[in-house]
Amino acid sequence: MDCKNPLENLETNLEMFIENVRQIRIIVSDFQAQGQNVLNQKIQGLVTGLQEIDKLKSQVQNVHVPFEVFDYIDQGKNPQLYTKDCIDKARSKNEEVKGKIDAYRKFKANMMLELQKTFPNELNKYRALRGDE
Repeated sequence: MDCKNPLENLETNLEMFIENVRQIRIIVSDFQAQGQNVLNQKIQGLVTGLQEIDKLKSQVQNVHVPFEVFDYIDQGKNPQLYTKDCIDKARSKNEEVKGKIDAYRKFKANMMLELQKTFPNELNKYRALRGDE
C-alpha cells in the first residue's frame, strides 16, 4: 500500500474498515454462538483498521476539507456532489454577472446616443479627452 499516495492509502484503509463494519453487522444481526470466534476476529480487525487509519493521519494533515462537505455527508448526500454544486453556483453567478455587464454596456451605448443628440459639443469634448474618437 505504501506505493500509493497518502490519500489513496487512507481511502483504501477506510474502504476496508467500512467493509469490516458491514461484515460485523451481518454477523451480529444473525448471531449464533458458533460464530463468536469469527466475530472476535472481525472486531480485532476493526481495532487494527482503526490503528492503521490513525497511523495515516500525519500524512494527510495538510488536507483541508470545506465544512460544507461535512454538511453534505450529514444530509446523506454524496460529498462528491459538493464540487458539482460549487461549479453550478459559480456558473450561475457568472451568467448573472455577465447579464449585468451586458445591461450596463447597452445602457452606456444608449446613454451615449442620447447624449450625442442632446449635448453633441460636450460629448465630443468628452470623447476627445478619453481618446474614444
